[in-house]
Amino acid sequence: MTTALILLLLAVGAYLVAVIEAWTMNGRWQLAAPITAGIALLGRESIVPRKPDRVFFEVAPVLLLISALLAATVLPLTPGLIITDLATGVLFINAALVYVLVALLMAGWGPNGAYAMIGGWRFLGQLIAYAMLIVMPVTAVAMRAESLLTTQIVTSQADLWNILYQPLGFVLFFVAAMALAFLPPFDLTTATSELAGGVEAEYSGVRLAVFRLGRLVLVITLAATIVVFYLGGWQGPWLPPWAWSAIKILAVTALMLLAGPALPRVREADLLSLCWKLGIPLALLNIFVVGLQVLVWP
Repeated sequence: MTTALILLLLAVGAYLVAVIEAWTMNGRWQLAAPITAGIALLGRESIVPRKPDRVFFEVAPVLLLISALLAATVLPLTPGLIITDLATGVLFINAALVYVLVALLMAGWGPNGAYAMIGGWRFLGQLIAYAMLIVMPVTAVAMRAESLLTTQIVTSQADLWNILYQPLGFVLFFVAAMALAFLPPFDLTTATSELAGGVEAEYSGVRLAVFRLGRLVLVITLAATIVVFYLGGWQGPWLPPWAWSAIKILAVTALMLLAGPALPRVREADLLSLCWKLGIPLALLNIFVVGLQVLVWP
């Protein structure tokens, strides 16, 4: 029952992400647009490239969706609404999200097309840039909670949310999450103006629908991760826990979608240089500061 409910909530969240993303692009609220677009994709022919790597081509969209769903299984929406409360939940999230890279590399290689392959390799360069900014801020979060349980991380923020306890870690993780979801200005993988869709370029019909659904679920999963790690999860006054989780997740999702389009697209080489020369030293500083805070102010 819990699994079915969470899957339903993820589906609703993905729908809302599509609505908000469309609004950021054209400035209009079109509540029916995601449904009509999905039906249109399902009704179109799924064209297969002439000489694909058929296994990679077929598996990539499904793997992207599965990796986002797996990460969501250890994220608590309320004290009792979680699929599995793993003792190594934080590590599990990181491991599940690694398969986003695998899916996008498969989507780039499988069609045997130039634009798709460039998009896949761009994401590999992007991963090398943001990977440490996923792991290192989460290390500081686990240090404060003294646990890798995601529920324990939420309860450890009862007195003070991590966004206030370690604001630098929040900023670094937020930027890394946007890069992981290949949202603007980190949309080098799709880059419609340059690569005609990049890793999506050779997909159509049902395959493209699954690919885009996987990306929407990935965005909502990353927003929920930020809420659990930095915004106190379900905690808040007056409203029930599920309402606070929903409000926070939608707010973070809107911020992720609104923050990027106003910024110029970042080259992978520049992103790599920025993350390694500035991001990693700042992440180390964040771990050091949190370590001192844990010793002085448990």
